[in-house]
Amino acid sequence: MDIINRLIARAKSDKQHIILPEGTEPRTLQATDRALADGLARLTLLGHRADILALAAKLQLTHIDQAEIIDPEDNPKAEEYAQLLAQLRQKKGMTIEQARQLVKDPLYLGCLMIKRGEADGQLAGARNSTGNVLRPALQIIKTTPGISCVSGAMVLFTKAHQYGEDGVVVLGDIAVMPQPDAAQLAQIAVCTAETAKAVAGFEQPRVAMLSFSTKGSAKHEVVDKVVEATRLAHELNPALDLDGELQADAALDQTVGQLKAPGSPIAGKANVLIVPNLEVGNIAYKLVQRLGGADAIGPVLQGIARPVNDLSRGCNVDDVYKMIAVTANQAISLKANENK
Repeated sequence: MDIINRLIARAKSDKQHIILPEGTEPRTLQATDRALADGLARLTLLGHRADILALAAKLQLTHIDQAEIIDPEDNPKAEEYAQLLAQLRQKKGMTIEQARQLVKDPLYLGCLMIKRGEADGQLAGARNSTGNVLRPALQIIKTTPGISCVSGAMVLFTKAHQYGEDGVVVLGDIAVMPQPDAAQLAQIAVCTAETAKAVAGFEQPRVAMLSFSTKGSAKHEVVDKVVEATRLAHELNPALDLDGELQADAALDQTVGQLKAPGSPIAGKANVLIVPNLEVGNIAYKLVQRLGGADAIGPVLQGIARPVNDLSRGCNVDDVYKMIAVTANQAISLKANENK
């Protein structure tokens, strides 16, 4: 997959500082060793130093000494982070005593380091649930300006090279929002297009808002939601190439697209697909993987002000390595956008 090689090369050329809170998780540690050997990123492991080094020795890892290791239980900056957390959560009633306990949690500590500008992104989830990964990110780093919801995208590498971008499509939301309303769905569309640029390398995301209807062929409140989301997405980003509502075949296949949606700038050309709810997205990408033999990267979390990504608890070492590269690329693109 050329996209993977591009992600790795870009990460190596502009090293970002990525926090790995699950420092004693074996797959994470093995991926860290590989990433350090390759010069993929600057990496910080959170956890007890002795435990991390003992596991590294057991796994015969030889590059872990290149990582920074911070023990949340014995951190000389703990009080500084606690004061920051208490300030950020003051309106929610958090006391300094509560903050002092939370900064011992690696997931909170990593997000506080990002908030202070000491790191560029975080990757966790091999041991923690999505909720545990997202909670401190939303409390501390918060969402991107203009965006109120977090979502997840999946980059799918299919064997159907006539569709998408030489067989590559980006699908969202497949991870977070069970039933987004029209405004949230519009935000998901805009964020997924940005992920398509930052991660898939699409120069021109072409976004299809999917439904079981194409341009009024069916009437239903779900269709109405997609139509309204399309309108709102145009308002959020007028320059974005986006159209809806479109059925999946009309979005991907040029012959069907011309038949069902003549004149649509997206029909038959879409490389970014936005589903109406999480149920559809989760089912769709797993069917494409299992029945279509597609490879995948993700979920890539989007909508957070700084990159924080969530691994599957069933991930392997290669998955963690790739997601380090993905997180680094998100950070690089974010900085480039802010400097425009």
